[in-house]
Amino acid sequence: MINTLGRHLRESLKSLARNTWMTFASVSAVTVTLILVGTFLVIMMNLNHVADNLEQDVEIRVLIDVTADEKAQQTLKGEIEKISQVDSVVFSPKEKELENLVDSLGEEGKSFELFEQNNPLNDVFVVKAKEPRDTTVVAEKLEKLDNASKVRYGQDQVDKLFNAISVARNIGIALIIGLIFTAMFLISNTIKITIIARRREIEIMKLVGATNGFIRWPFFLEGLLLGVLGSVVPIVLISVSYQSLYTWALPKLQGSFVEVLPFSPFVFQVSALLLLIGALIGVWGSLMSVRKFLKV
Repeated sequence: MINTLGRHLRESLKSLARNTWMTFASVSAVTVTLILVGTFLVIMMNLNHVADNLEQDVEIRVLIDVTADEKAQQTLKGEIEKISQVDSVVFSPKEKELENLVDSLGEEGKSFELFEQNNPLNDVFVVKAKEPRDTTVVAEKLEKLDNASKVRYGQDQVDKLFNAISVARNIGIALIIGLIFTAMFLISNTIKITIIARRREIEIMKLVGATNGFIRWPFFLEGLLLGVLGSVVPIVLISVSYQSLYTWALPKLQGSFVEVLPFSPFVFQVSALLLLIGALIGVWGSLMSVRKFLKV
């Protein structure tokens, strides 16, 4: 088995060496495609990370009726917790709400400190849904509860956020899939030219009793090598570029809601993914090309 595999590997390497320009064309096709795929992966995975963080920050604020006593507040909290889509309920007293308001307004907020003795704000229950996309459904149920004066969650902003995230994800996935299939098509046709030049050899091997599997192996390994070689440059380029980008962006994003994925293990995950995609593209393109020539 090892001897046979060694023979197939030698045949693959000889074929790659004999067809230098074809090899260069195939590797280039995979390289260009994987650079684009890798770039989109980095962008999409970071956007997905930012989107997940934003989704987790979506909360519903239930303003408690000012006439509700402590018992009524506890009853309201119990009713909120009974809603199946609710993940957590946190009480925020009106003193804390005033403090947050003053802090959020900065210098302008100092004028509100006058209300500390006669605070006009409501006590609040801060509610989070188990699934951020259930926020609207949960808010509608909260509005029907007694002693819930108002329910605020930024409906328009939340809906726009979820729609934008969904559109961005779908576009990114479609582009990546399209690029991968384009690369498969290119490498399939490039390897097909190589196989056409060797079809006489394939026909002779078939006539003397060689199995399809025996004939496929050199082409399988050839496609695998082409895919792996084509992934080397994209992996190095994306790793170096992301390291530079991460180092540049990290201090600028401190304190903002935007958070990029750390270099490690993110880049290693992307590199492994690109290596796998490159190998699969090469193998698929090679096997699809050789299939028709096995029908002798």
